[in-house]
Amino acid sequence: MACKLKTKLNCDEYTIYDRSAAPGGTWWANKSAFYTLSFAPNPDFSNVFPPQADIIEYFNGVVERFGVYRHVVPNTEWVGAYWQDLTSTWLVKLKDLSTGGTFYQECKILISAVGGLVNPNTFDVPGVDTFEGDIIHTARWKTDTSLRQKDVIVVGNGCSAAQLVPAIADEAKNITQFMRTPQHYVENDNMQISGNWKMLFRYVPGVLWILRIIIFLYLESTATRFNVDGSGSSRAREKSSRKSEEYIKKYAPEEYWPLLIPKYDIGCKRRVFDNSKYIGYLQRSNIHLTDDPIVALQQHSVMTQSGQQYPADIIILATGFSLTQYDVELIGRNGHNRNDHWSEYGYKEAYKSIAMSGFPNFFYVLGPNSGKSHTSTIYSIENYTNLITRVIAPIIKGHSSFVEVKADREKLYNQRLHAAIAKTVFNNSCGSVCHSNP
Repeated sequence: MACKLKTKLNCDEYTIYDRSAAPGGTWWANKSAFYTLSFAPNPDFSNVFPPQADIIEYFNGVVERFGVYRHVVPNTEWVGAYWQDLTSTWLVKLKDLSTGGTFYQECKILISAVGGLVNPNTFDVPGVDTFEGDIIHTARWKTDTSLRQKDVIVVGNGCSAAQLVPAIADEAKNITQFMRTPQHYVENDNMQISGNWKMLFRYVPGVLWILRIIIFLYLESTATRFNVDGSGSSRAREKSSRKSEEYIKKYAPEEYWPLLIPKYDIGCKRRVFDNSKYIGYLQRSNIHLTDDPIVALQQHSVMTQSGQQYPADIIILATGFSLTQYDVELIGRNGHNRNDHWSEYGYKEAYKSIAMSGFPNFFYVLGPNSGKSHTSTIYSIENYTNLITRVIAPIIKGHSSFVEVKADREKLYNQRLHAAIAKTVFNNSCGSVCHSNP
């Protein structure tokens, strides 16, 4: 968003308040060609699916290149925001995490670029306070953590867990992984990008851009398989489900097949691209998988619903994230708050995922209904920032004091959106974040 303000509107009067100590968003918290912004391609990624270190290095380079650093105020948390009709401005309440003190900042335009993959889900199990080992979420990983010859409990079986288990398999004495819902695992090779390809990307104009277009078109072509109103999409889903099942049966122990093979439509939950060969690692003698729910913790063990007791030196949570980015107090016109606005709809919503009536000059980047299960989130972010840039241009240029979506347009948009969602696999009840209540 900051880059768009500078390049599209020649606007250098903005401030970014970030709760973290440095820019980077989810890649800062959670230590390829389509992982980049279209206006800042990167020819130097090491792999097709680059590691966190590569991505954070890339984004730091973008921040420096566009002069964003000097606008960033780190270690500052957004607490609330209040619309002021008299001045057509927002009064934003902020908290300095270094001192604990709060302060206020007035602004003409308020943009929420708070991501969803930052605040870990809580682990509310009886006995948490009595457990004597460490309990760590993958998003709060401590670099000095040692797992050598330890009994490790891993909770979760999604994307984070599929990367974690292979990474710690050699070091840990035993790994017991607790899962809840099966995933669709997709066999995938994370190919290294050779030096010759990097030279081609860097020195031959257009090659990297063409590759990006090819990847985009391929991913977009897969979107139709998530529709439920066509025989062609149904066959495509069946084929993808069959390939996922064949992959599991080829590499995973037979005893785990019932745990690993889903009964719901592929695409309802985000697929797990198994770059780390997690499925094959389940053959190891020191890795165990179970869906027996944890019901309590003891000093050095976990207890399950069946009465089984598992020794535990450390518990690692790969349990996803709590979508708490909407918990900040937001008060619009006439004292109307965000929760009141959403209660009128019965769900979280925003016009084209960026704006709400009654909240002038306020916009979301990655707001409600913005997630995409088939393509790059970075591509989505660019689309939203481009739209916001066009909408706020009259305010930046001094031609208008505020802009606000009309209530009837917002309502019509959401009616059409939910009618469209009803025709996709995302409307199924598979426990996906794509289908959640407010």
